[in-house]
Amino acid sequence: MALAAGRARPVPSSHVAAWPLDRAAVRFAPWLVGSRGVDGQQKHLVLILAREFASNLSTPTLVADSRGYLVFYNEAAEAVIGRRFSEAEEMPLDAWLTPFEPRTSDAEPVEPEQLPTRLAFDEHRASHARYLVTSTDGVEREVEVTAFPLFAHTDEFVGVVAIFWRA
Repeated sequence: MALAAGRARPVPSSHVAAWPLDRAAVRFAPWLVGSRGVDGQQKHLVLILAREFASNLSTPTLVADSRGYLVFYNEAAEAVIGRRFSEAEEMPLDAWLTPFEPRTSDAEPVEPEQLPTRLAFDEHRASHARYLVTSTDGVEREVEVTAFPLFAHTDEFVGVVAIFWRA
C-alpha cells in the first residue's frame, strides 16, 4: 500500500501507476506514460517495474502479463528475436515461443507446458531449463531459461519474467 498525496487513507499499490506523473518521473522513465496494453487497461505497477528492471539488463529478458501476453522484451532480447520491441505488438507468449521450436538435447520437441515460461505462468513457480532452439537467423543454439512469476501480493499474480542466455 502507498499513501496518496493529501490523503490519510491507504491506496492499493495497483492504483499507483494511474496517478499523474511529475516531470521527473517522465524524464526517468518516459515509457510510463501510455503504459497501456492492447486491451486499453493501465499496466500494473509491478509490470512497469519489471520492464524497467529488464530494460537495464544486458541479459535477454522478456516480461509477460497475467493474461499470458508478451508485453516487453529488452534490447538484448531484440538481437536474439531479430525484431525491435517497438516494432512488435503484444502477443500471446505461446505464439512468441513457437517459432523457436524448443527441443531437448536429443532433438525431441519440448511440450509447451514444460517450458519455464509456461510453468511460471501456469503453476506460479520459478522454473529453469536448458534446451535447443532455432534462432531467427536459422542457427540452432543451446539456451538456458529461467522464468519466475510476479506477484503484487501473495495471491495477486500479475505476470512472468523470463531471462535467457546461450548455454
